[in-house]
Amino acid sequence: IFFFQESMHAYAANVYTSVVEELMKGKQRKFIAVEQEFFRLWWDAVATDTNKQHVHQLLQEGRLEFVIGGQVMHDEAVTLIDDQILQLTEGHGFLYETFGIRPQFSWHVDPFGASATTPTLFALAGFNAHLISRIDYDLKTDMQKNKKLQFVWQGSPSLSERQEIFTHVMDQYSYCTPSQLPFSNRSGFYWNGIAVFPDPPKDGVYPNMSLPVTDANIHLYAQTMVENIKERAAWFQTSDILWPWGCDKQFFNASVQYSNMDLLLDYINKHSEEFGVTVQYATVGDYFHAVYRRNFTWEIRDSQDFLPYSTESFQAWTGFYTSRSTLKGIARKASSLLYAGESFFTQYVRKHPTTSICRCKALKQLQSLRWAVSEVQHHDGITGTESPKVKDMYMNNLVYGMFNVKKLMASIIFDMNSAKKNGNIYSSVYNKDSGIPDVEQYVVVYNPLAWNITTFITVSVSHLALSVYDELGHSVPAQVQNSVESHSTYDLYILVAINGMSYRKYSIKPSHGKQSTFVGKSVKYKRKDVTYADQQSQQLFPVANNCYQILFDQNTNLMHSITERESKQTVQLTQEFLEYHVNGDIRKGPISDNYLFAPNASAVPVSKAVGLELVSGSLMTEIRQYFYSNVTAEDYVYAAFTRMYTVPEGYDGKLLCHRIEQEYRVGPLELNREAVLRTSTNLNTRQLLYTDNNGYQIQKRPFKAYVNNTVARNYYPMTQTAYIEDNTTRLMLLAERAHGVSSQGNGQVEVMLHRRLWNNLQWDLNYNLTLNDSSVVHPVIWLILGPQAVTSIFYQTSRLALEHKPVVMFGELSGDKPKLPGQLQQNEVPGSPVTLPPNLHLQTLSIPGWRYSSNHSEQVHSICMGKQKQGDADFSRVLLRIRHLYEVGEDPVLSQPVMVDLKSLLKGLGSVMLVEERSLTGTWDINTLKRWKWRNAQYPSKGFSNSTETSENYMVTVHPMEIRTFFVYFQSQ
Repeated sequence: IFFFQESMHAYAANVYTSVVEELMKGKQRKFIAVEQEFFRLWWDAVATDTNKQHVHQLLQEGRLEFVIGGQVMHDEAVTLIDDQILQLTEGHGFLYETFGIRPQFSWHVDPFGASATTPTLFALAGFNAHLISRIDYDLKTDMQKNKKLQFVWQGSPSLSERQEIFTHVMDQYSYCTPSQLPFSNRSGFYWNGIAVFPDPPKDGVYPNMSLPVTDANIHLYAQTMVENIKERAAWFQTSDILWPWGCDKQFFNASVQYSNMDLLLDYINKHSEEFGVTVQYATVGDYFHAVYRRNFTWEIRDSQDFLPYSTESFQAWTGFYTSRSTLKGIARKASSLLYAGESFFTQYVRKHPTTSICRCKALKQLQSLRWAVSEVQHHDGITGTESPKVKDMYMNNLVYGMFNVKKLMASIIFDMNSAKKNGNIYSSVYNKDSGIPDVEQYVVVYNPLAWNITTFITVSVSHLALSVYDELGHSVPAQVQNSVESHSTYDLYILVAINGMSYRKYSIKPSHGKQSTFVGKSVKYKRKDVTYADQQSQQLFPVANNCYQILFDQNTNLMHSITERESKQTVQLTQEFLEYHVNGDIRKGPISDNYLFAPNASAVPVSKAVGLELVSGSLMTEIRQYFYSNVTAEDYVYAAFTRMYTVPEGYDGKLLCHRIEQEYRVGPLELNREAVLRTSTNLNTRQLLYTDNNGYQIQKRPFKAYVNNTVARNYYPMTQTAYIEDNTTRLMLLAERAHGVSSQGNGQVEVMLHRRLWNNLQWDLNYNLTLNDSSVVHPVIWLILGPQAVTSIFYQTSRLALEHKPVVMFGELSGDKPKLPGQLQQNEVPGSPVTLPPNLHLQTLSIPGWRYSSNHSEQVHSICMGKQKQGDADFSRVLLRIRHLYEVGEDPVLSQPVMVDLKSLLKGLGSVMLVEERSLTGTWDINTLKRWKWRNAQYPSKGFSNSTETSENYMVTVHPMEIRTFFVYFQSQ
C-alpha cells in the first residue's frame, strides 16, 4: 500500500466516499476498513454530514467493520513494541471517541513476515482472533497441505494461555482475489480496474477493468469463482471459507465493483445445488464468528515467529531490515523524544495546575509527533520500502513533530523557572559545528526513565578550558577532547546522575585559571597494512576500565580480545567491515532491492589498512579506528569509535562500566553494495544466534542450510538486541535502530549497517524502489560481554538506557549575573517523582486528551444521542502502563512478580483518587473484557477468558512479561 497524502486525497477519499454510498444501496453489502490514518483524513477533510450519518448507521448494522483499528497496519519486523502500542492506541482512541466501537479482529495481511509479539499485543488489546498472510513460501505450502493454517497462538512463553489468540494464516492466494480468468485476457473480479491518481481518467475507463458480468459470461464467472473456493476449502478444517474480495488500491469506484459482485453472488446462490456452495458478503468478524461457532479443537502454536519471510528461493525479504537506515534512526529518535515529552508534560500539568502555557496548544504539539511516529510504523514506512518522495514525507512529519515537542519541553522549563527575559533557551537544534559560544552556558538534562541513571551527555564546545557545575554550584566530573566530527570544536562529556523522571541543570563556564574538566590526550598510531600482519609476532596493548580490558594488536590496529575482569573470562574478538556485492540486472540473476537481499557470493573485506587514534582521559577512553582501502589511500571508507568509561567514586557506574559503546561511520557506499560489521570470536556458538522480536522477547535462530540463497535466508531482524553465547560466556549487541543480523559462522555475528542499490526490474523502476541511498550513516551499537548471569542483569536496563537517552536542552546566559534563571533552592533540586525496580519499565505516562467516557454504556449512549463531547481535551485522565521486562525463569531474582503500590509510585504527581485498569489501548474496562476462549488440547471447552487479576486498593502485582494499563485520576489541586 503506497502511502502518502497525495494518494489519500485522490484515491482513499474516493474509496470511502464511494464505498459508503454503495453500502447504503444494498442491505446485503459489507466492507472492512483497516488503517485509521486514511480514514481520519477522509473523515476530517472530505466526508459530508450525510457520509458521516451513514458511517454511524453502517457500523451499527455491522455492515462496515473496522479491523485492527490502528493508525496503520504496522510492520512486524523492525518496529518496537512501544511504537506498535502507540499507533494502535491512537487509532483505537479515535474510533472509541467517535463511534463507541472497539475493533476485535486483526487483518495483518501485508507485513513481510509475522512476529510473535503481535498475537500478544492484539490479545492484550481485547481482540478475539488474528489474521496474517505473509509467511515463508515453503512453510505455507506445508501448512496448507496439512490443513494447519489455523491454530491457537501462544505468542509469549511467559503469558502463554492467558494471552493466546486464534490465528488464521491466509492461503497461497493471500489477501487478493485471483486475477486470472480462463475465459478473458483481462484481470478477473476487478471491475474498477487499476487506480490512477492524482488525475483519474475523465471518461471513467481505468486500465485493466475486468469484463462486466453479463448473461453471456455469468456462468463462466461463477464457475471460476466456485472452483477457486473449492480449491481453498481443501486447505482448511471447517467448511467456512474466507474469500477476500479486493486487493491493493481497489474499491475506488465501488459502484461498478458492487453491481457486478451482486449479480455474481445472486447467481451462485440461485444455483447452489449445482455448485455445492453458498456465498454471502461478510466482514472478518462474520467469518471468525462462523468458525468459532463450529466448536472445533485447534492445535496450539508456541512462541516461534514467522521470520524471515521468503516468496521463493531467491526472494528472501531480509534486505528491508536495514533499508533506509537514516529513516530507521530518525523514527526511533522521534519515538524516544515523544516518550520523554509525554511524561514531562504530564508532570508539568499535574504539578502546575495554573500555568502560562496553553495546554491545548501543548497537546497539539505532542499530537503532531504522536501522529508522525504512528504513521512511520507502517509496513511501507520504517521498513524503507517506500519511494524517496514518500520517505521525505515521513521525515518531514517526524522532524516537524520533534521540533514541536522540543519547543514544548523548552517552554515548560522556561515557565517552571520563570526565567529572566535575558536568558535564552533553545533545544538541541543549535548548530553542532560552531560549538557552544564563548559565554556561560547551561544545559538542562531530563531523564525520562523511571530509574535513577548515571550516564554521560555530550556537548559540542569551542575551547578546552572549561568548568562544569550543577544547580548548587558543585563541580561536576567532565572530560573535553578533540572532536571526531570537526577540527574547530571539542566534545565535552559531562557525567550526569539524574533521578527517575527528573531533570538537572548544569552550567558550563569558561575557566580562567583553575580548570575542573579533564582533558583527553590523543595518541595517533601509524596506519597498518592488515594483509601482512600474520607474518609478524603479535604486539598487544591494553585499554581498560573497571569492567573490561580490551587488547589491540599493534600490527593491525584491530581489536584482539576482551576480558571481563570480574569473571576473568577472555574472549578473542576481532571486528571487520565487509561488503556483499549484489546484482542489479534482472537478466543476469536475482537482485537486491528495498525489500530483498540476494548476495552474489560471500562478503568481501573492504579495507587493507587501518589507522588508529587513542584518546584517553580520566573518565573515558575513546579508540578511533579508520579503515582505508589500502595503505596509501587518502580518505578512509569506514570508521569505528569505541568508548569505555571509568566512573569516579560516589557515582553508581555499574551500567556505564559494563558496556563498550561503538559508533560507526558508513557511506556513501558504491552502488550495489551492502555493508556489514562482522564480529568474530572464539566462542563455540554452534552458529546459534538469538535476536529480539520488537524489543519485547527473544527468539532462538539456529543456522539453516538451504539449497539456494542460504546467506540471505539466515538474516533476521534485530530491532534492539542480538546475542551469541557458549556454555560460559555471552556477547550481547544492543542497537539504537533496527538492522539485519546473522551468524554466518561459528562464533560470529554480523550486523548489516547500510545498503545502496540500483536495479532494472520494471516494477521497482515504476515505483522508484531502487534504493539508491547515497547517505552517510552513524549507527550505534553497545556491546556487553560476560557470564550469562551478569549479562541478564544488565542488558534490559542498558537496552532501555540506549533507547531513552536523557533529553538535552541548551541555553545561554547573558548579562552580568552568572547565575541560572530562577536559581533552584536547595530543597527544590527535583526529587524522584517516579521510581520503579530494575525489572519493571514505565512504558507510558501521558495525558492522551481523549474525551470519551470510560464507562462503555455511557459512551455509547452519548454517541447515540449525538452528544459526543466536543471542545477541550480531557486533561484529568492520565494513561499509565507498566511492563515487566523479564521472562519466567530468566533470572532467579528479576523474573519474580513485583508488587507495586500505584498511589505511592505516583505520589510525586499528586494524590491519586481513582485507578481504573484498562485493556492495552485503553478502550476496555479490564473487568468487562471477555475474550473468546478457543477450544484446544489444553482447554477442551470453549468459553470466555478473563484478562488478568484486577488491582485492589492501588496494589498491583505485575507478573513476568505482563504489560498493565491504567487510567489514573488525581485529586484536583
